Amino acid sequence: MKNTLNILPILILTLFISSCSSVKVATDYDKEADFNSYKTFAFFKTGIDKADLNDLDKRRILRAIEAELIAKGFTKSENPDMLVSIFTKSQQRVDVYNNTWGWGGFGPGWGGYGPGWGWGFNNQPTVSVKSEGTLFIDLIDMEKKELIWQGMGTGYISQKMEKKEAQIKEFVMKIMEKYPPGVNQ
Repeated sequence: MKNTLNILPILILTLFISSCSSVKVATDYDKEADFNSYKTFAFFKTGIDKADLNDLDKRRILRAIEAELIAKGFTKSENPDMLVSIFTKSQQRVDVYNNTWGWGGFGPGWGGYGPGWGWGFNNQPTVSVKSEGTLFIDLIDMEKKELIWQGMGTGYISQKMEKKEAQIKEFVMKIMEKYPPGVNQ
């Protein structure tokens, strides 16, 4: 029993850290595409302009994608093999917690019938509202004008500017880790 109590805080911390993964990633791709043939890229301005983001966040995302692709050996070009586009979705997530038990008070006081003693507890639910966002990164074959790969990351981005840039880089990095498909990450 004593060993269980010693391990319990470690298990709780591990569970907490693993449940706080900031980005959930999924990908899809064309199994017929030859990903080794793509060496150059450019951004698809028409698609990027439609993304429902402010210009600052768009630039942060595009810089992060560019850095990831260059690190993978790609070159930015005026005559690219593939185009990169992005789009976003967001939704509000509402969490209601009913397990906030606490003492409302204990001690003497005056009530409707005169002096007396009392106690109680507070079982008011706690409500948390967060905006969950999804970033889609599309890679399009320039010659065929077909989608060849799509990465999707879902998570939360802080509204605090000092945290936002690092979180956006993490979002993009986690998504781009899955490109190209079939490579051991």
